[in-house]
Amino acid sequence: MEENKSQSFAIPAAIIIGFGLIAAAIFFSGNGIGKTADVTIPNSDDVAGDVLDQPSPENINPVTEDDHIRGNPNAQIMIVEYSDYDCPFCKNFHATMNQIMAEFGDDGRVAWVHRNFPLEQLHPNAPTIAQGAECVAKLGGNESFWTFSDLIYGERGTNEATDPLKIPDFVAQAGVEVAAFDACMESGETKAAVEEDFNNAVDIGARGTPHTIVMVGDQQGVINGAQPYEVVKGIVDDLLTQLEGE
Repeated sequence: MEENKSQSFAIPAAIIIGFGLIAAAIFFSGNGIGKTADVTIPNSDDVAGDVLDQPSPENINPVTEDDHIRGNPNAQIMIVEYSDYDCPFCKNFHATMNQIMAEFGDDGRVAWVHRNFPLEQLHPNAPTIAQGAECVAKLGGNESFWTFSDLIYGERGTNEATDPLKIPDFVAQAGVEVAAFDACMESGETKAAVEEDFNNAVDIGARGTPHTIVMVGDQQGVINGAQPYEVVKGIVDDLLTQLEGE
């Protein structure tokens, strides 16, 4: 694991599941929260899980005010996603999570945290885009970050890489001055933040993107891969039912 940390954004190819069918599950135990939901995701070059067993999220960095949070930072259910901006399945899951937040975010019950997990072997430009998103956040704040992220994921085809020529326009639409953004990128000042997210993803056992941890109090569960809206909604509905029944 320490060797992985010394090679930023590089997970050995042997533990990235490139082809085949991935089974994903989420499980909560203790204090009345207990639900397992299993589904199969077809033929993905990015959706991945641990080859041997379900990852353990005990080492996840706590959510703080420094995170990029959409929704109530004190929500009962916190969905922490480790994502790659050029990952096709991350694009799909981003749309799913926007649906989830439209349904459950307004009343403050659910929040969504975006963290960076750029897989450079698969998407060479992803680390730079992630650093750009951090620059947008630094210069424009949380809303600018989410606007920029929505544009990155939304303004490309599922199997297309982000067009670098569009990034200045996305920056401007996010309310950030392009000249200031360029200066931030030139300085490299946000690289450390991206590396911190990446290393934490490795620490918690992530082996592909998107990799998502659902946090309810001191309990945690794993969602592997780009689960569809119906699955994520089912998980949230079930957890809320249990929480409201306590």
